[in-house]
Amino acid sequence: MADLIYLDHAATTPLSQHALEAMMPYLTKEFGNPSSVYLPGRKARNALDGARETIAAVFGAHPDEIYFTSGGTESDNWAIRSAGCFSGTRNNLVVSAAEHHAVLHPAEAMHKNGCGLTVLGMDRFCRVSAAELRKAVGEETALVSIMAANNEVGTVMPVAELAETAHEAGALFHTDAVQAAGHIPLDVERLGVDMLSFSAHKFGGPKGVGGLYLRRSVRAGPGQLGGGQERGLRSGTENVAGVVGMAAALEESCRTLNENSVKISKLRSRLIRGILEIPGTVLTGDPEQRLPGSASFLFDGISGEALVLLLDQNGICASSGSACSAGALEPSHVLLAMGYSEDAARGSLRLSLGAENTEAEIDTVLKILPGIISRLRSE
Repeated sequence: MADLIYLDHAATTPLSQHALEAMMPYLTKEFGNPSSVYLPGRKARNALDGARETIAAVFGAHPDEIYFTSGGTESDNWAIRSAGCFSGTRNNLVVSAAEHHAVLHPAEAMHKNGCGLTVLGMDRFCRVSAAELRKAVGEETALVSIMAANNEVGTVMPVAELAETAHEAGALFHTDAVQAAGHIPLDVERLGVDMLSFSAHKFGGPKGVGGLYLRRSVRAGPGQLGGGQERGLRSGTENVAGVVGMAAALEESCRTLNENSVKISKLRSRLIRGILEIPGTVLTGDPEQRLPGSASFLFDGISGEALVLLLDQNGICASSGSACSAGALEPSHVLLAMGYSEDAARGSLRLSLGAENTEAEIDTVLKILPGIISRLRSE
């Protein structure tokens, strides 16, 4: 496994050493319940408070606007369900067709229960324009949810412009920033968002912990009921070690964001140039406005799943789309929303880089990949 080349950081990232060291005391001797009033509980509570302050500072938020969850899926579900808290004529949701299923599925469930739902189409680069959003929102719109960056093709959305458009119609704006947090700057005031979802394991933190930014003025209902933790909006004993690790990882990734973005972007550009030399290859997503480590392609005449398996046999970890949909027979809903045919969408490959990747690894991929493509096309 020493020679394994990991190019699936959009699925998950390695736990950073900094995060692990921050977590260790709360996995061992500092085991107190943060709701307890005695000393071990107070220590756990102080750790949660410190982590909340760290995360709030990164996002330009106030600490009491940060709520801890089990990850991006819970955060997205909570945000979408909040649209049901509005009364009167505002009972319509607006989402993009390329959202993660953690947004699309709860939106569809809300629709089945009587909430209106408008799904915006994408252009060929997986972009949503403010002009198209303006046509879709109105007095009935309660919430607009459009991701900060797409998890499959890496396109970065014009969130500030989209949020402003939603607010012009009197609607709230949520952004799923699970892929973006820790990789591009995110300031909730500059973006103008009312809710923002994030997940620790996408930026070097542990799995099973995430968060939701809720602007103070948002009348969101509770994410889950019980003991009243998280100021009564998300009950359940907090994952202290996970939260501490998430804060440490987010602070570290944002502290090194500029340096890592330059390095990773150069590797990504090298990778894209080399892969586009393979005949019958298309780069998907916005060629310029994309996450630093994201490179996604379509290959004529092959199965993306077969390609991923053969890359794995050669010690290269990649994916054909969202990790949450791995093994699904259906083509990517993102690629279909971008206008690609089902046959074309089945030939997808997503390569996502991290700071630990090297030029030598990229060169190895560029040496191995053409042969695999040729083999698959000849079968």
